[in-house]
Amino acid sequence: MADFIKNRKAKFDFEWIDTFEAGAVLLGSEVKSIRTGKGKLEGSYIMITHGEAWLTGASISPFQVANTPKIYNPERTRKLLLSKKQLAKLEVETKANRLTIVPISWYGSGRTIKLKIALARGKKKTDKRETLKERDSKRDIQRTLKSQ
Repeated sequence: MADFIKNRKAKFDFEWIDTFEAGAVLLGSEVKSIRTGKGKLEGSYIMITHGEAWLTGASISPFQVANTPKIYNPERTRKLLLSKKQLAKLEVETKANRLTIVPISWYGSGRTIKLKIALARGKKKTDKRETLKERDSKRDIQRTLKSQ
């Protein structure tokens, strides 16, 4: 299970409550681009409309610029493939508890490419500061242990 593209800001900006695995409807050139790491998940989110999940704001650069069709849009919305039970749970949780669905990473599962998504709650500024403090203290502890 190799991670091809990660959303690094997702862990810092959101508190994950539950994670899911979703397939995506992609073009062949988009699959190749993801496998080579040519994409971006920062600032993207997932909307559920009419019982379907859609990835919005994610950018997948063309694999070969010269061979890309002129009408190719790297930031188009992409349909996600989830079970009906998962879709129902996500829809209820987002509306009732004011949660959001955030993409975490594109990764390979055998021959297929999957998108790891999380049901998440946004962190407040104070929570982000605490995260930074914890990270700095862990780094300092590692430095002192390494120097001994």
